[in-house]
Amino acid sequence: MKGYFKNEEKTLEAFHNGWLLSGDVGMVLPNGALKIVDRAKNIFKLSQGEYIAPEKIENVYIHSEWVGQVWMYGDSLRDFCVGFICVDEQRLKKYCQDTGKQLNEALNKDPELK
Repeated sequence: MKGYFKNEEKTLEAFHNGWLLSGDVGMVLPNGALKIVDRAKNIFKLSQGEYIAPEKIENVYIHSEWVGQVWMYGDSLRDFCVGFICVDEQRLKKYCQDTGKQLNEALNKDPELK
């Protein structure tokens, strides 16, 4: 990319010393390859100064067959982050089918499911 079409101001913001600022956070692997781990704008800092890359955490949880969606949240006024996790509906239906249980509100209190 040479720059933004007819927008010199945005072009100047997008480059630093000839490098395109993509907004990605990466790490160089031992074999010299670049691995993208997050987006800079998504990183937040907790009250004790710890930086959190939410996408990295979300990508761990999403590997569970039980997780349909996950979203991590945190802010600089707290010393913890919160995860919002939705159970995968198809996996839950299969659980009910396998165990003979009903997919209803009572399932929320099922200790075996938890």
